[in-house]
Amino acid sequence: MNVTLAPSALLRARVAVYGLFLLSGAAMGAWTARIPAIKSGLRLSNGELSLGLLAIAAGAITGMQLVGRLVDRYGSRGVAVPLALVMGVVLVFPAYAPNLAALALALFAFGAVYGTLDVAMNANAVVVERAYGRPLMSSFHAVFSVGGFAGASAGGLFAHYEVSPGMTFAAVGAVILAVALLCAGWAVRDEPDRRPAASGTGKRPKRPPIGRGVLLLGVLGFCCMIGEGAAADWSSVYLRDNLGSSPGFAAAAYATFSITMTAGRFAGDGLVARLGPVALVRGCGVLAGAGLGISLLIDHPVAGVIGFGLFGAGLSCIVPQVFSAAGHRDPAQAGRALAAVASLGYAGFLTGPVLIGALAELVGLPRALFAPAVLALFVAFAATSLRPRTPLAANRPT
Repeated sequence: MNVTLAPSALLRARVAVYGLFLLSGAAMGAWTARIPAIKSGLRLSNGELSLGLLAIAAGAITGMQLVGRLVDRYGSRGVAVPLALVMGVVLVFPAYAPNLAALALALFAFGAVYGTLDVAMNANAVVVERAYGRPLMSSFHAVFSVGGFAGASAGGLFAHYEVSPGMTFAAVGAVILAVALLCAGWAVRDEPDRRPAASGTGKRPKRPPIGRGVLLLGVLGFCCMIGEGAAADWSSVYLRDNLGSSPGFAAAAYATFSITMTAGRFAGDGLVARLGPVALVRGCGVLAGAGLGISLLIDHPVAGVIGFGLFGAGLSCIVPQVFSAAGHRDPAQAGRALAAVASLGYAGFLTGPVLIGALAELVGLPRALFAPAVLALFVAFAATSLRPRTPLAANRPT
């Protein structure tokens, strides 16, 4: 479905998508920053905390399985805006959980809203991108990273002044509600499924399956998100334990990864407009795989930081292009396609650190980290799967 809007309405629709990505990142960043306080307040062991955190993943994956059909039936705005409003509320619940069971239930609800919002806001981003007629997805994902940094910074500031997690989440939740209300007024209203009922049945005809092409896109997302999860959990450990760097310098590995990923996403829209998604993803996959792989061979702390920086820059544009390709493949089924891709990608992010850890037990961490580098090279090899069936047709000059 193509949406035609006046230039001012088109700009507002774009800002609304930025707002959705910003508030989603801020919610996750704020929660992450206050995990130590929640753990301490409930006197949880590491194992008990892991069970609670698992509830977020379970909720997110459950929500992603359900939201695709809702988006296709009711439109992405009709799903994303209510979820954004609910996000500002469910963020507060974990702070007031009296025990582990209640915390797990609250985190399941938070994860379910987070996962469903992720699919719905990406679907709305596809609608806006199609209306603009040019790539925008990378910048939307960059704003998510900015939101995560802002939420984590706010959480860290509240923690520094010993403000309770409840007050922290209430303050961040209030900002989220304000942004969500802005999005409600400005988000583009895409049309839901209006296909006529099959003759004599009163029911809509069944949709065709999403196809192997979408599943391949999900596999590419899975490969990239394994790398993101591995960088988050193992980059600092590698520099500290295997290369003998100080704790402060070891932390620079993931910091550099995050900075180059965000910068790459801000540059991604211009790059994909100039190079096309296939060439961009192929180049990014080679940069990520070669950058990390060569740094592992050099076996030096400075090379490690540079390698993870190149790894972040390489991965930066791939997932946004995977999401964009999935959403544009069949606009009538964008919700289902994005749900499938997001579910596989999120599974990669969750299982990546575990898989790298298990492999490290067998061959050592330096060799285990070659796995995400090889997966990045596989993404480069399979980049032709992102070739669009029809190019975006611009209907606005800006």
